[in-house]
Amino acid sequence: MRRAISVGTSLSKGNNDEKEKGQLSLSRSPSSTSGLSAAQKVKEAGKDFSYLIVVLIGIGVTGGLLYVVFKELFSSSSPSKIYGKALEKCRAHPEVIGAFGEPIKGYGEMSRRGRRQQVSHVEFLRDGIKHMRLKFYIEGSEPRLQGTVHTEVKENPETGKYEFRYIFVDVDTYPRRTIVIEDNR
Repeated sequence: MRRAISVGTSLSKGNNDEKEKGQLSLSRSPSSTSGLSAAQKVKEAGKDFSYLIVVLIGIGVTGGLLYVVFKELFSSSSPSKIYGKALEKCRAHPEVIGAFGEPIKGYGEMSRRGRRQQVSHVEFLRDGIKHMRLKFYIEGSEPRLQGTVHTEVKENPETGKYEFRYIFVDVDTYPRRTIVIEDNR
């Protein structure tokens, strides 16, 4: 369908001319709509439908990505949330503070880029109940003293939230020493 837009302006100073000044008129050519054959109309409708499908697929993919991101970041059962809770329990435990000093920093596995943000975790089912094991590292103000934190959580079937089964800290010294922070096995 073709549309023509014309703008009317006038240089004379009459009252009628001032009312018409700046008005837009839209005219449609009747021959432009009737010029499309049935095949062309079907072709245009098919093209419009294909654009609609592409947009809907894009919206679906975007929605799926947002769901995954929010589930990972804001879910209480995500490995990063469990890591944060376990690290807070390590920071609050007096024996860990005595061994490592304050402040205590936690980090995950080394990546190729040298960043230590990825926390190693494994999810598994035991007796129909979800479990997750995490392993991360801590260090404090004591020079060259590091520790490895091992923790396991299981899902409470009533609430659906994860509860700690155990949290152990292996202190990397000789002889090797293990600090038990929590043990609910």
